[in-house]
Parts: sequence; structure tokens; C-alpha cells
Amino acid sequence: MRLSHAPLRVAIGAYILNSGLGKRTLEGEAAAGMHGMAAGAMPQLRQIPPDRFAVLLSRGEMALGAALLAPFVPSLLAGAALTAFGAGLVQLYLKTPGMREGSSLRPSQAGIGLAKDVWLVGAGLTLVLDSLVRHRH
Repeated sequence: MRLSHAPLRVAIGAYILNSGLGKRTLEGEAAAGMHGMAAGAMPQLRQIPPDRFAVLLSRGEMALGAALLAPFVPSLLAGAALTAFGAGLVQLYLKTPGMREGSSLRPSQAGIGLAKDVWLVGAGLTLVLDSLVRHRH
């Protein structure tokens, strides 16, 4: 990991790790609500039971957060994982009814929380592109 990547990786890694830790105990209605929203945007997720989905999401967020925090994980790999995770959240924003004002990309009041996750895609791509450019030189 490059020292210049550390602030980005630590800030985002700690945030995502904390989010995953907070989801460890999701069950019942909370798990079903999260699962329902995700399955509405990505229908293939309907095949996974809500409680199992919550466990997998929690573990996935903890793994991504830990990968971003671990200095031995290459920024190219951590950035690719962050980009994929962020893209999933952006897809959730784009496909969930009520998140946007009409047919525009502007978030509604309800969509602001998800719309802001576009920064995860930008941060992930920054790590990937910087790694690729530096590797070429």
C-alpha cells in the first residue's frame, strides 16, 4: 500500500468495517427490510433468505473494511473490491423507487443516504487507476 493511499483506505475501511459490525445481529424485520430493498434492485437476491442475506452482507462489509485497513492488501485489489461494492450501492439507489426526483439522477430526500455512496465508486477507481498507472512506470 502506498502511503498516499492510507488516508483514503483508513477512513473508508473503518467506516465500512463499522457498518458490517453493526449488521452482525440483524434478524427478523430488520433483516427482511434490508433484504427486500436489495432484492428489489437486484432480483437474484430473492433466492437468499433474509437472515442469511444479512449475515453475508455483514461479513462482506467486514471483509472489505478489513482489506482496506490491511496495509499488505494491494491497493489494486482493495480498490477493485471497493468499486464493486460501491457500484452495488449505486445500483440500489438507481433501481429503488422513491430514491430519485422523478426520472432525474437527483436524489429525493429519501435517496440522499444512498446517492452519496457514489463516492465509494470514485475512491475505489482512484485506488485502481493509481495502482495501474504506477505499475506501468
